[in-house]
Amino acid sequence: MQPNSTARILLVFGTRPEAIKMFPLVHALRQQPGLETRVCVTAQHRGLLDQVLEIARISPDIDLDLMQDNQTLDALSARILTQFGAALDATKPDRILVHGDTLTTMMATISAYFRKIPVGHVEAGLRSGNIYSPWPEEVNRKVTGTIADLHFAPTQAAADALRAENVPDSAIHVTGNTVIDALLATRARIEAEPALAAGLDHLATRFAGKRIIAVTSHRRENFGDGMANIARAIGSIADRPDTAVIFPVHPNPAVRPVMEHMLAGRDNVALIDPLDYPHFVRLMTMSTIVLTDSGGVQEEAPSLGKPVLVMRDTTERPEGVAAGTARLVGTDAETIVSGIFTLLDDSNAYSAMTRAHNPYGDGLAAQRIARTIADAHRQ
Repeated sequence: MQPNSTARILLVFGTRPEAIKMFPLVHALRQQPGLETRVCVTAQHRGLLDQVLEIARISPDIDLDLMQDNQTLDALSARILTQFGAALDATKPDRILVHGDTLTTMMATISAYFRKIPVGHVEAGLRSGNIYSPWPEEVNRKVTGTIADLHFAPTQAAADALRAENVPDSAIHVTGNTVIDALLATRARIEAEPALAAGLDHLATRFAGKRIIAVTSHRRENFGDGMANIARAIGSIADRPDTAVIFPVHPNPAVRPVMEHMLAGRDNVALIDPLDYPHFVRLMTMSTIVLTDSGGVQEEAPSLGKPVLVMRDTTERPEGVAAGTARLVGTDAETIVSGIFTLLDDSNAYSAMTRAHNPYGDGLAAQRIARTIADAHRQ
């Protein structure tokens, strides 16, 4: 670039988790001189994505609106590749920024590669070592890492994984995870504006005096028997009179019907619609334990001092397990129930997880990434 010229940066994302983790970066980049920052959404998850955009006060410059009912992975991949490619041809950015491990991330990266447009990868370097767990996310992330020239690793372990794949040190930047930026900013907003998360007031009243287990589950590798096992475990947990379960149920037809069939009507279980981000932050704050198969929740809950039991056999976020903030319990119903009951009944085990150091960041990751990108395009 010529000195004093403006670099055109295009962020692209398509799902609710990506939007949560990218909105702090959108705002940080827009504060950097010498950068023109634009946002493209593929909307591979339409309604859940829009919730975050509204709360984050971000209006996309390009909305591809690609979501279709019962979409297959290959059909969605093809739509992202071609339609994002057309957006690149129209806007001609100097760099794109992608996040994490979604189909949007991988296909946007390939589309940029075909045009020799540099790619920065936010939340780079996470690896489980198993291409089928998380599936298809592990491969999405690895393909993106092969093409990207700037890798923003949330932890030193993620940076080490990239070095093991021969990514040069000069391309790796350890920044922390932007989800902590989003979490802390949203918690501060809730404290200043309680009405943002007032929709949970009725459940706080209904379950007053009970220990709340917050549940999320949506991973493809858990569809089928895994979801049925999770539902059975939740039923056993809710049999305890001192415990209540609040479960924002993902709309995927492989998730919602299973949970409603096995859990609807139980006094100690609230199956609710997916929450916008402020309400989800409040739910984690209200909870005693978080039970999840999500990746991002493994990072968020420890920042609020909440133990996380992860309903997966492997995780691309091993730092939390190593630090003691998270524990893998898989999808065996008895193992899940045993893990929850141990934390409910053993105060020492519970305290050990709540006091463990959260390895995922300090709330300043987006600022670090924005400065690095600005510096790269001043050279």
